[in-house]
Amino acid sequence: MRITCLLLAVVFAAGLPACGGESAVAPVLKFTAIPATSTTELAAKFQPLALHLSRELGVTVEYVPTRDYAASVEAFINGDVQLAWFGGLSGVRARRAVAGARAIAQGKVDPEYRSYFIANASAGISPSDTFPTALADKAFAFGSKGSTSGRLMPEHFIRKHTGKSPREFFGKEMFFSGAHDKTAQLVQAGTFDAGAMDYRTYDRMVAEGRIDPAKCVVIWKTPVYPDYNWTAHPDVDEAFGAGTIGRLRAVLIGITDRELLAAVNRPEGLIPAENEEWDALAELAESLGLLR
Repeated sequence: MRITCLLLAVVFAAGLPACGGESAVAPVLKFTAIPATSTTELAAKFQPLALHLSRELGVTVEYVPTRDYAASVEAFINGDVQLAWFGGLSGVRARRAVAGARAIAQGKVDPEYRSYFIANASAGISPSDTFPTALADKAFAFGSKGSTSGRLMPEHFIRKHTGKSPREFFGKEMFFSGAHDKTAQLVQAGTFDAGAMDYRTYDRMVAEGRIDPAKCVVIWKTPVYPDYNWTAHPDVDEAFGAGTIGRLRAVLIGITDRELLAAVNRPEGLIPAENEEWDALAELAESLGLLR
């Protein structure tokens, strides 16, 4: 009897089934999102989406916050999360590192996304349809170093229109805020003369009264490019059964509830996506040394 009890204790301590049956622990589908805005705000917005996905897929789904863009990509590469709301650049980085990873959905607006160049009114730079060369030598704030709309594409247009790197063009001071909302706040406060950010975040902050467009002025709107996407890890089908990625895509693009869509700031809804839609963006990022 004593030996039997000891054996049972070892079995339970190891987390193994006591009587030869299979473990009752079910896999959890974990997802994350690049922290384009405050992490506290994101956690509150993504919890309802996690519950919706759980109900529709019949599996437990959990949102996992990450500290920055690089950490989001790393969590996906390591398999710590199986689904992620990525920007264009972070999605390319993740899919290049994980064979079989697939972009499965995007916002209806994402095939034609854009950045805003913004400036504090005191900087004296007027809105224009052409690139604002008056930004030369101004104190400038990008978003995250891994952001498509807050770094990659703004840097591309700066180089294209000035023939200079951002460091050469701004000279005085250049900064990475880490998030689009922080860029807007820094520019509105006059901490920086100007910055570049995701146009949807700016428009939302104005609508919410968090940014005064008379103080934080949009001085230039970039040409369009593809951006955000939901990317699925191949582990999804391995852990939850063949075809689960397809079901996940169908659930995402079938969402019509505005509260759920607000998590990714896409009230218009989501549409299917394919990896190839970001090929040109990947080539651009490669040319700027941002995929190394």
